[in-house]
Amino acid sequence: MKYVKQFVVIAVITFLGEILNYLLPLPVPASIYGMILLFLSLQTGILKLSQIEDAADFMLGVMPIFFISPTVSLMSSIGVIKDSLLGVVVTCVASTAVMMVVT
Repeated sequence: MKYVKQFVVIAVITFLGEILNYLLPLPVPASIYGMILLFLSLQTGILKLSQIEDAADFMLGVMPIFFISPTVSLMSSIGVIKDSLLGVVVTCVASTAVMMVVT
């Protein structure tokens, strides 16, 4: 039952992010609004980490499963991207390096 309550809290915050995305005319994805709401509610004490920690840990644990399908799809279309593979690899390495520096 504890997990259900924690998932509901996360789902409500996600839903509020969707509402903000609908109401505000900014080019910001709803998931970013949700993350900002979650961050602010954790920082202000409205929400305690213990109220969502177990469900968040579970979701982080199963997150790699969601990358299997895109990886298989990418591998199956290697013939199409073979000509531009060097550009794709350079772009991935450069963007990863930039993100690491910025973070």
